[in-house]
Amino acid sequence: MIPEAARPTLMVSVVLPAKDEAGNIAALLAEISSAMTAIAHEIIVVDDGSTDATAAAVLGVAAQNPTVRLLRHGTSCGQSAAIRSGVAAARGRIIATLDADGQNPPAELPHLVAPFLEPGANPRLGLVQGQRLRRQDTLAKRLASRAANAIRGGLLRDGVRDSGCGLKAFPRDTYLALAYFDHIHRFMGAMVKREGYEVMVIDVSHRERGSGQSKYNNFNRAMVGIVDLLGVAWLARRRKLPGSVHETLAAGVQGEP
Repeated sequence: MIPEAARPTLMVSVVLPAKDEAGNIAALLAEISSAMTAIAHEIIVVDDGSTDATAAAVLGVAAQNPTVRLLRHGTSCGQSAAIRSGVAAARGRIIATLDADGQNPPAELPHLVAPFLEPGANPRLGLVQGQRLRRQDTLAKRLASRAANAIRGGLLRDGVRDSGCGLKAFPRDTYLALAYFDHIHRFMGAMVKREGYEVMVIDVSHRERGSGQSKYNNFNRAMVGIVDLLGVAWLARRRKLPGSVHETLAAGVQGEP
């Protein structure tokens, strides 16, 4: 990890968790670079224990594109752990994420990060969350996601109707201050609001997977989702915010000029 004192002030780090995405990754990296041309950025691919040629494909791109970096997990730890590894290593003050299967169009990335980079940006904005329009998934997957989001929305009331969308942007410092747990990437809205920050939701496009297959099915997603949902609801109800925090100096003691 880069020491904080030595960390450059790059504007955006695009973090891309990937597992067995050799067939998609090179083309996706080219799209990300093209979409982010006007913004100072780096691209961090976190290979989460792939058993195919994902790492080799990333290194091939990195040899020609110095903005691309590769981190590798020795064993697969899951999407949230991969994102956390990427954020911890990031040089940018703003993080943008998307899935490595190619279904999240990189052309959406500038829209996600824009609210953080514009003059007079809201200092309380903690997350820009994408929500997919016209999802290119199976009917069963769309129906399962719709039901899951309705249940979680009723419990968490975070204003996010598509928590599974991989397109997100947030300040690096805000993310690192959150309580971490596996699958936190599906509950970012609730966790960011828990810390008193605001969440912005924007519509994003969606497309079919390029190659390979999904790492999730409706059953395993539902099983971990129930436990996580109850845990996040418990956490959200046990956070008290002070409203403001300021230092009071003793009589005769002056603060820094």
